[in-house]
Amino acid sequence: MSELGKLLTVYLVFMNIASFVMYGMDKYKAKKQAWRIPENALLMSAVCGGAYGAYLGMNFFHHKTKHVYFRVINLAGVIIWTGLLIWMLFSRI
Repeated sequence: MSELGKLLTVYLVFMNIASFVMYGMDKYKAKKQAWRIPENALLMSAVCGGAYGAYLGMNFFHHKTKHVYFRVINLAGVIIWTGLLIWMLFSRI
């Protein structure tokens, strides 16, 4: 794996962990009626590489599951990032 591939792998791991944690934090804050994480931040975390973590966090914490646009955007992110990862694997980046 090239240096670019290693760097991208570290970035994606970080983004997915961060997305998962963000969904958990927002669910906790929703229960406590505290300041919330903006929906745009949750969605952008998925689009910017944290789609797997966002999708898992959404289902694990049962958070934002009734919002169709969250399901659609997170699932689209999973599909897009899966395609990019497969492309990276076969192009040996």
